[in-house]
Amino acid sequence: MSTLGGGFTVGKAFPLYLEGTLGYSRYDPIFLASDGQITRPVPTKWNTLSVTGGVGWDFPITDDLVFRPIVNFSYGRVASDSSVASSYIELETGDDFEFLKSGNLDVYGLGGALMLDYELHKDEYEIDTELRYTNITLKSFSNAPESVQGSTVAQSLSLWMRWRAPTGFTALKKPVRYVIEAARTGYIGDMRGALGFDYLNSVGIGLELDSSHYDIIVTRTRLILRYQFGDNIEGTSLGFAISF
Repeated sequence: MSTLGGGFTVGKAFPLYLEGTLGYSRYDPIFLASDGQITRPVPTKWNTLSVTGGVGWDFPITDDLVFRPIVNFSYGRVASDSSVASSYIELETGDDFEFLKSGNLDVYGLGGALMLDYELHKDEYEIDTELRYTNITLKSFSNAPESVQGSTVAQSLSLWMRWRAPTGFTALKKPVRYVIEAARTGYIGDMRGALGFDYLNSVGIGLELDSSHYDIIVTRTRLILRYQFGDNIEGTSLGFAISF
């Protein structure tokens, strides 16, 4: 699974907030086909593509804290490339797995989010914290089989924190910073348990280079290794980020 995304506020004089994410994943579940006597694993493969975007506005509460309502939209497609596997399952079990016959499912979403964003930047350290509630209604609209069509409300409540401070080393004529991250996302309503877990935690550590001394568009570059864990689930990811 890979994602590419970002978000920014245009400026304090015009606090328009924009965000967007492009994601791709290839999912390889295994179904068990049985005729009542013999059970065989049948591999299938699904590809997913998702695009999300958001437009918001920052309302300052203090110099370091803003309230940010956001209007969100999304589009997603799930496509199967397992026509051979579906034919085998039907032959062995008599069940009709129409969606697996190179089918696809398209989904759109409309909704919004409410965010509290706290940013405190000093020479000694920097703190970024975001508390966010998201509510997006998702609905299918393709000609996929009726068995996989429908709608749901995706809700989540997340808390994300980042600490950055100088390591004591310098590069590019600026301090090299270490970065520590922590996050927790809880899934609410229809999403609770839909993915097999109710919450997901994340911790990360990395380094950040500051290139703002030079006249280039990229001001900072970060590399962060993260570990995610929750109910019966765990994994790792590597994140690469730049600031402008």
